[in-house]
Amino acid sequence: SKLVDLASYHFLSFPHLSSPHSSLFFSLQHSGIGGAAAGKKNRTWKNLKQILAVERTLPWKINDPNYYSIDAPPSLKPAKKYSDISGLPANYTDPQTKLRFTSSEEFSFLRLLPTDAVTGYLALRKATCIVP
Repeated sequence: SKLVDLASYHFLSFPHLSSPHSSLFFSLQHSGIGGAAAGKKNRTWKNLKQILAVERTLPWKINDPNYYSIDAPPSLKPAKKYSDISGLPANYTDPQTKLRFTSSEEFSFLRLLPTDAVTGYLALRKATCIVP
């Protein structure tokens, strides 16, 4: 089966049919406009050097946004929390060490960590909590 590009066809209805559903009958007639060969004669390709040269000649204002000045607004979604041990999405936080973990195996591993390792993990996450 061949796909038909309906944008390049005109729909002709047959008002002379006496059926109440005469608007449902139509004929497809190719308009000769569009299709795979449309616009190939007028298409010109520009390389990056040409595009940049054209952009430099445009009258840019100081406050116009560019790739270096665009600041995104803060996200409306809450930040995702990841395990400090495995890097997987974490649903739990150890109340004693304030480290995040994913499973009970990670929790038992967290409880065996010395305080300097816990402080190192918190420093990696840039958390300001100091473990007593």
